[in-house]
This record gives sequence, structure tokens and C-alpha cells, in this order.
Amino acid sequence: MNTFRVGRLDELVEGGRKVVSCDGVEIGVFLVKGQLVAWYNNCPHMRGPVCQGRIYKRVLEPVGADRTVSIQQHSEDHIHVVCPWHGYEFDLLTGEHPGGSGKRLRRADLKIVDDEIHVVI
Repeated sequence: MNTFRVGRLDELVEGGRKVVSCDGVEIGVFLVKGQLVAWYNNCPHMRGPVCQGRIYKRVLEPVGADRTVSIQQHSEDHIHVVCPWHGYEFDLLTGEHPGGSGKRLRRADLKIVDDEIHVVI
């Protein structure tokens, strides 16, 4: 296992990210709801740079009794990242695809040493 420095804890703001190269392996580190998470920067769909995608609250489309959607809402519980290649989206805290398709992001280990973030791969 190798350890790579990402940066200081205070350099990452809530909702922010930092994508780093660890000897050629890209890892995205995110601060989501006060939690640090790290994911390999490879979408499980077709290996796109998922960690560089757009971050947003999950879109909810409530279906009415007439089976139509008349409004969109945003989840307060789920923050997603969207792969820029094909639009696959994943929950940033769990790495899960909301469709339950079995596709999920691959987690990287993090370690905090003296207020500095390190990735362990």
C-alpha cells in the first residue's frame, strides 16, 4: 500500500472536491455533509472521469395519481456526482447508482495525519 498527500483539511470546503494523481491513478476526494470520502476516478459504466463531473442534489420527480410528473424536487439527503461522459450518477456518500443497477463507485481509503488528508491505495 502507498500513501499520497491530498492537502490540508482546511483546503477542502463543504461540497468541494480535489482530484489527485497517485502515481497515475486518479482519486477524487470530496467533503460531503462534513464527511470526507474518496473514490477512484473511473465510472463503472465505461471508465469515464466520474469524479470530475457535476455535483448536485439528487433530482426527485414525484409521480401523481394520473401517472404524470408535474414538478421536480431536490433531495436534501442525497448529493450526487454525474459522470461527464454518459450521465451516470452516483451518491457521493455511498457510491451507489440510484437505479440499483449494481454499478457503484470504488472507494479509496483515506487517512488524516496532522490535519492533512492522505489517500491510501
